[in-house]
Amino acid sequence: MDLDEYYPTSCEYEILETRAEEILNPFLLTGEFNLVDFGAGDGKKTKLLIRFLFNKGIPFTYIPIDISLDILQILKKDMEQEFPGISVRILENDYFEALESINTLDTKPKLILFLGSNIGNLSYENSLQFLSRLYSGLHIGDRLLLGADLKKDPATILKAYNDAKGVTREFNLNLLDRMNRELLANFDRNQFYHYPLYDPETGIAKSFLVSKIDQEIYFEVLQTTFSFKQGEPIFLEISQKYSLEILFEWAEKTSFKVIGNFTDHKGYFVDSLWEKI
Repeated sequence: MDLDEYYPTSCEYEILETRAEEILNPFLLTGEFNLVDFGAGDGKKTKLLIRFLFNKGIPFTYIPIDISLDILQILKKDMEQEFPGISVRILENDYFEALESINTLDTKPKLILFLGSNIGNLSYENSLQFLSRLYSGLHIGDRLLLGADLKKDPATILKAYNDAKGVTREFNLNLLDRMNRELLANFDRNQFYHYPLYDPETGIAKSFLVSKIDQEIYFEVLQTTFSFKQGEPIFLEISQKYSLEILFEWAEKTSFKVIGNFTDHKGYFVDSLWEKI
């Protein structure tokens, strides 16, 4: 994510660093609230908002959500060291299951963070389903900060998933190494190549590993063999790119109100602030 070509991280970092007060403004006057962070990861970007709140002396509880308990525990320790006295409540769960927990937290106002264009990993239908369920789990006045990668020059987007140093390629080929190590498979990574693509019409970026030859891969742990034809792909990921019009459409369909759209200076990325009304 630190690669020059991978712009989403730096763009969103710029937004949160320069627009924190505008994003958080309603919560500066409400007293204590919950800052709920979906897919928190290392919390690097969230720290920009937390530092602003911490320096202002605004009371809040930070609730990071992730599927990795180890990551959450590391994040909790890190936050408590950097921001003495901060209240951190970790929640180990996936996105959809975590939705069920949000409504039972308490009655404090909530700001939900869904940053990093994580929404782009879901299909259009699943995104609407997720946002609808999120709306149902919130109270009137609760807000959502939704990070989304915007459509732009297709070459710029493709470079983000096909960097000159080959880091993304190695990242994806490492999946074969992991299956060899953890599932006792017998992949030869040299017999696959990394193939990213981007469709500017649909806004969908995808990544594949493609078999160079006809081959069979045996998984000892599964006691199963999988056959690959020459040119057959292994689908790895999807990353949807959006227009502001689509975000307004989503908000309307899920009954949210768009409060504001905050973009970086290049207009590559947006953090869209919504409210349940």
